[in-house]
Amino acid sequence: MMNINSKQIEKVMKQMGMSQEEIEADRVVIEQGDKNLIIENPQVSRVKMKGQETFQIVGTVVEEEKESFSEEDVKMVVEKTGASEDDVKVFLKENDGDIAKAILELKQ
Repeated sequence: MMNINSKQIEKVMKQMGMSQEEIEADRVVIEQGDKNLIIENPQVSRVKMKGQETFQIVGTVVEEEKESFSEEDVKMVVEKTGASEDDVKVFLKENDGDIAKAILELKQ
């Protein structure tokens, strides 16, 4: 196996107009249409070459379904109805995030 010096690699990369840096991150989120990919404990590298940036991410991947409502939606329904946050979240999950229906049916 060849014995390659990391300093030599850096020198060659610099001559080619490339740079690489490590980025500290606690987690990486890739948002998709109906789900998110969450990368826990990631090791992230940014490579710049010829005016473009690429990222290499290594870590534990978890898929997460997106909610059809936001935390602001939950707070608003709680304020309007007096229902608990947990009850509102359950109702919104079961009713595709229908805020109007939640307000009408959860009003106390």
